[in-house]
Amino acid sequence: MRRAHFSWVGALVAATTLIRPLAGQERGPEQIEASYQAHQGEFDYLLGDWTFTAQSREWGAFDGRWSAVRLAEGQILDEWRIVGDSGETTYVTTTLRAYNAVAERWELVGMDAGNGLQDVGTGRKVGTEMHIEQKFGVVSANPTVMRIRYYDIQPDRFSWAADRSADGGATWERDSLRIEARRIGPARRMGALTGPARR
Repeated sequence: MRRAHFSWVGALVAATTLIRPLAGQERGPEQIEASYQAHQGEFDYLLGDWTFTAQSREWGAFDGRWSAVRLAEGQILDEWRIVGDSGETTYVTTTLRAYNAVAERWELVGMDAGNGLQDVGTGRKVGTEMHIEQKFGVVSANPTVMRIRYYDIQPDRFSWAADRSADGGATWERDSLRIEARRIGPARRMGALTGPARR
């Protein structure tokens, strides 16, 4: 037990050493907590259930559903699903979004069945918009990078547009994918998966 304790202490010291350069400045716990409190609600507009129409330069027009829920510890989990004419699922992806108060940015990871946790990205609020840069299809033969912009954000709707690069950012296809989302369900929160410890 003692050896395990020292192992955890060493890991925490190492993590602290590695994290500090991300912030670009020396900040105490109070400043880090203040950053978290100031930014943790920036994706709240996404919480709830949505229907959307999309127009892609690559795949044409399609429809879908989008649902997002806040987890008990503040992270946001969302599911983005393309549906066919009969309501059947043709594609689905899940994203976990968490605010990193040390690096002062949102961090995201997308999850498709069988593809692991490779599609990572970062995001920041810019004025009234949310901007994200994220890699997609990292394990495929043709990975891409997308610069995503959420804009015209209203309680019952928002717009989404993404520029796409297939060459690591050397060139970009503007508005490769556009989405118009409309709310169909209220914001939701997921409770803790585990209950209090029992003796």
